[in-house]
Amino acid sequence: MNIFRTKKQLRKRLRRWRRAIWTIGACVLVALMAWLGLLLSDQMEKLMTEEPMSMETLVHLREAEWADDTEQEWLGQLQKSEQVRIVHLNRIYTCGEESTVLGLMKPREIAELAKEHPAWKGRLAAGGDVWFDEHVQGLSEICQRDGYVGIDKNGNLSLFDGPPKQEKVIRTFFQLDVETMESALPSEVLKELQNGIRVQDVEEYNSVLSTFSDFAVEDSQRTMGQNKQ
Repeated sequence: MNIFRTKKQLRKRLRRWRRAIWTIGACVLVALMAWLGLLLSDQMEKLMTEEPMSMETLVHLREAEWADDTEQEWLGQLQKSEQVRIVHLNRIYTCGEESTVLGLMKPREIAELAKEHPAWKGRLAAGGDVWFDEHVQGLSEICQRDGYVGIDKNGNLSLFDGPPKQEKVIRTFFQLDVETMESALPSEVLKELQNGIRVQDVEEYNSVLSTFSDFAVEDSQRTMGQNKQ
């Protein structure tokens, strides 16, 4: 009888231990799942925040690959023959452009020149000459010496070599809404624009363009004006 009671008590204790073990195991499992879920959430958030940067990097890589392919394409076309070509360098400044002839070169020499100056963008012109474009932050000698921003006879804000009255247009920026400008600006400013505003540095050049860009005619307005004519 005592043995039977002892066995019965042991079975009860064993059931309690099993229940306790199962309960502890379940709690541990829930905690582990919650912890893993938090890690996954953090990883997902990290991926979501990093994705735009990854896409942007991918775009830059593709653009660089495209530029390299384009560069290799015209150089490859150039090296199909041993023809000597005239090589030009076109410096594109913030204000103005300047072109110089670098001389006669063989395809191998042109390829070496392109390698030495990776910032230059080369191309093979229709006439057979080779042109390199170099972008420069600053004013060309012409702009520094005699550059004026003014309004041409068609109402466009333009860059002139000398005062606007000489009509030597270097570059046209945009058409101006003259009526709005005349009602908004003092007469002295309008007169100065008509006579030409002297620009001698990049800051002054950008400041003038920024000031009058507020009076630029929108594309839709320009189209309507052309249709009326």
